[in-house]
Amino acid sequence: MKKYTRQRLILDLIEENEIRTQEELSDYLEAHGVRATQATISRDIKELRISKVQTREGEYHYAIIDTVHDSLNERLDKIFRSAVLTIKHNEDMVIIKTISHTATVCGMAITNAKLDNIAGILTGNDTIYITVEDKSGLEKLVSEIKSIIR
Repeated sequence: MKKYTRQRLILDLIEENEIRTQEELSDYLEAHGVRATQATISRDIKELRISKVQTREGEYHYAIIDTVHDSLNERLDKIFRSAVLTIKHNEDMVIIKTISHTATVCGMAITNAKLDNIAGILTGNDTIYITVEDKSGLEKLVSEIKSIIR
């Protein structure tokens, strides 16, 4: 099998399944009639820019975060959808919890969405704080942020 065909299959398998290890990926490939060494799989993962991401349950699996076809905003939105755990608010602030180490990237997704009524965004390791310019528009802002996830 040619390299391109194998790599296309790897991308398809990772998009369709939650694959946690290279060994598991190797098993999926073999089920599709493709034999590949661990070194080949490792090189393919690196070349395809496949990363491991943490799920809401705290487990890790391979994910395609960086593809040639996605624009930066699409990639940020994809990460936002995958990383946001909760969106809450009080009377003048939106608080978003994310999986560890993704709050900054998720904050960039919100910034790039160019939503109205945002006075400022502060990100930490796993939390995003958004202050609003006008408290009366808070509910609308929360709805707009939630629409990024859908």
